[in-house]
Amino acid sequence: MQPNAPQYTERLTAPRSWWLIAALVGVACALMLLPLGGLPLLAGLIGGTAAAAVVVSSYGSVRIRVVAGTLVAGDARIPVTALGEPEVLEAEEARAWRLHKADPRAFMLLRSYIPTAIRAEITDPEDPTPYVYLSTRDPKALKAALDGVRAL
Repeated sequence: MQPNAPQYTERLTAPRSWWLIAALVGVACALMLLPLGGLPLLAGLIGGTAAAAVVVSSYGSVRIRVVAGTLVAGDARIPVTALGEPEVLEAEEARAWRLHKADPRAFMLLRSYIPTAIRAEITDPEDPTPYVYLSTRDPKALKAALDGVRAL
C-alpha cells in the first residue's frame, strides 16, 4: 500500500430531503417576485434554488479521512499518535455526547442527520482539547482505520 493512500475516507453529505427543501426555497423566492412579472419570477426561482443548493452542498461537503498517520476531519489535522483509544458511539450514546455529556472544549464535527459517531480522547498534554467527536455513518470502519494506523 502506498504511504499516502487514504485508509478511510467519508463525505458527510446532506440527506436527499434537504435538496427538496432547497428547491422549495427557490419556489418561495419565485412566489415573492410573482407581482413583478414573469422574468423576475424566473430569476427568483433560479437564484433562490441556486443559493439554497450552494448552502446545502457546502454544509454536506465536509470529509473525514485517515491519511498517512493523520486524522483529517474538516479543517482539523490530528496525528493519530495524539489520539487515545477510539470509542464507537451508537445512536443513543452519540446523542448523549452531543448534548449533556459534551465538553465545550472538545473538537466536534457533528451532523445531526448522522446518528452514529466516534469519540477519541486527545492524549497530548499540551493540547487543551479533551476529545474529538466525529459524526460518521460507519464508526466501526473509522475505528478500524485509526487502530490500523496506531498499530504500525
